[in-house]
Amino acid sequence: MSAIKKVALIGASGNLGPKVLSGLVEGGFQVTVLSRQESSATFPSEVTVKKVDFSSLDSLKDALQGQDAVVSAAASAAIGAQKLVIDAAVATQVKRFIPSEFGIHTREAQGTKIGKILTGKIQITDYLIEVSKKHGWFSWTGIAVGPFFDWNFSGGLLGIDVKNKTAKIFDSGNERFSASTLGFVGKAVAGVLKNPEATANKYIEVASFTTTQREVLKLVEEQTGASYTVTNVQTSELEKIADEKLAKGDWSAFIELLQQHEFGDGKGNAVKENAAVTQLGLKEEDLKTEIKKVVSA
Repeated sequence: MSAIKKVALIGASGNLGPKVLSGLVEGGFQVTVLSRQESSATFPSEVTVKKVDFSSLDSLKDALQGQDAVVSAAASAAIGAQKLVIDAAVATQVKRFIPSEFGIHTREAQGTKIGKILTGKIQITDYLIEVSKKHGWFSWTGIAVGPFFDWNFSGGLLGIDVKNKTAKIFDSGNERFSASTLGFVGKAVAGVLKNPEATANKYIEVASFTTTQREVLKLVEEQTGASYTVTNVQTSELEKIADEKLAKGDWSAFIELLQQHEFGDGKGNAVKENAAVTQLGLKEEDLKTEIKKVVSA
């Protein structure tokens, strides 16, 4: 497979997108950002920006001419629109498509409650598999990174509240989970595109580090010089809350299901082997350093 040089990025102004953009630029790729026609977002001068009608196949085809790869960092609400982008990518001979996964391993979540919420993502990967079988020159890579450590720490997913010096410990708090910083995800995307043959038509797992809730809490307490008030929460209770929400069509149940998925005793959803880190030319990040950053943010 020939080297990938020109990359089109979708969702560059979202929560993850700017870090993926930085990872690609720093990785030496020629990046074209595909932006909604009504968007007022601005981007670095070294990046080409093309305004696109994401509901128009012709508009997408025009924007993707000459590109080697497409990376989607689109928000969950826009997942369904990726199918048309894939069709445009195939029509313009784009070689690689990286869908907007960047969370839990959705191939392993099929048939579960959290997998039901992520049906859109699962269907997109199904479609990519189908398309890659029809066109031998086209390939895809799915990337699971676990929760975004820096973004979700402040958002409360990990259960630790620095301001109020409190912590919710789910089950024993000793279940190992894998997480990635936003910046690390950007580097991982660049790493995939620098290693196109090794990552073709694969769903890979990669993470900044693997830890436990109790280890994180211990380091947070050391960093802040305070003892936290701990409340124990059973993930079986979280599942009941999620079921009640889902019965009402409330998709915010994803939060409780994600906490159960990551922190529930015996779930075993941490990265088994972080081999992809080496394969992509990356290094695991230092947990203590990253905690220092999020605590002082």
